[in-house]
Parts: sequence; structure tokens; C-alpha cells
Amino acid sequence: MASHDHQQKHEQQLAQFYLAFENGGLLGALRYLNARTTFRYTAIYRLDGQMMRNILLFDRDGENPTSLSELPLGDSFCQFVMRDNGFNTANSADDMRLLGHPYQGILNSYFGLPLSRKAGTIYGTFCHFDAQPMEIADSEIAFLEAVSTLLMDQLDR
Repeated sequence: MASHDHQQKHEQQLAQFYLAFENGGLLGALRYLNARTTFRYTAIYRLDGQMMRNILLFDRDGENPTSLSELPLGDSFCQFVMRDNGFNTANSADDMRLLGHPYQGILNSYFGLPLSRKAGTIYGTFCHFDAQPMEIADSEIAFLEAVSTLLMDQLDR
């Protein structure tokens, strides 16, 4: 019974995601995904050579700083997303994997998943991030893994 309830909840969440997309396009979808967390930012970045270029950014505070529009791949947490097929840090200041990284302790929480085209080539990343340390629930990670392919389908249209 619990498995059936879990499946039903997952289907309801996917339906809500689709509705958010239908009503507000990709930005509506990002707004919906952001509202499910406490992260300030939710974004899609596209890999362009050795640069990560922001395609879409939802800023909970409504500021959308231009400093987040692009950055070198080597300075981004996106590099770890693509290398490891996902990356999560609840507090980068204490994360030994990030020693010497220019954004360690500045961008304190980050969760990202790779976005790939059907042919298997990397498009970029989907991510939540914030200056404040915070965790993302395992159940939310599972949901985001399911919708990341749906986001890529919309980007390829």
C-alpha cells in the first residue's frame, strides 16, 4: 500500500510540474521547482565551450543578478555535476571536495544535475543554489532526477 501511495504522490507532483510548465513555460517550471525548496536560486546553465551560460534563472528574491549570467566552467560547481553525474553540497565552506575552489564558502549550498540530449551529449546543468548553507531532501533529489529529463525535452523543442 505504501508503494502505491508513493507512486500516486509522485504522479501528482509530475502533474503539478507539467501544469506549472503549461501555465508559465520554463520559467514557470523553475518557479515551481524552486518553491519546493528553500534555495534562493534555481537555474539552467548551458555548456558553451569552456563557459557556463545561464539560459534561465529563477531568483526567489526577484533580483536576478547579472553576475550569475556566465562563468568559466573551471570556476563553476557545474564542472562537478558533469564529471560526477550530479553534485550536492549543503555547506561548501566545510566541504573538503571544494578546497581551493573560488566559490567555496561564498556559494554555500548547491545541488545540480546534468542535462543531456538524447544523443548523449551534455547540454549543461539544472541547479538549485544559495549563499546560505542548506540541505535538500532525498525525496526532492529523486523528484528532480525524474523531471530533469523533462526539462531537457523542453529545451530541445
